[in-house]
Amino acid sequence: MQWFARKTRKDIWDEAIEWPLGDIEAAERIRAICDAAAQSAAGSACNDKNESARYERAAKVAMEIAMKISDSLMRDDAVHRIVDLCMTANDIKTAQILFRAIHASWIRETAQRDHPALVQ
Repeated sequence: MQWFARKTRKDIWDEAIEWPLGDIEAAERIRAICDAAAQSAAGSACNDKNESARYERAAKVAMEIAMKISDSLMRDDAVHRIVDLCMTANDIKTAQILFRAIHASWIRETAQRDHPALVQ
């Protein structure tokens, strides 16, 4: 009986990406990944192994997509969203590394204001 068979949860970051992906579509995809992974990031901060693995997969896919965005402001905004996700998961080391990749001064200032621990 397959009616009651448990199906694995399909996450947005596990879906195949049809390349080439434009900058706007990539930014939208990163936004959706970060929004969907926010709950996993919070669970990751509480040392839940399953949620931690989901957060790490989501962050990895979002970073891979962000590296391929050619517009610098869109890339900086996408990286800021990933930094927010990392800070939700208490992954300060990764967040600091990504924070240094942000070049737009106003996005850096916003990230510093939101997360003062980034500049330490």
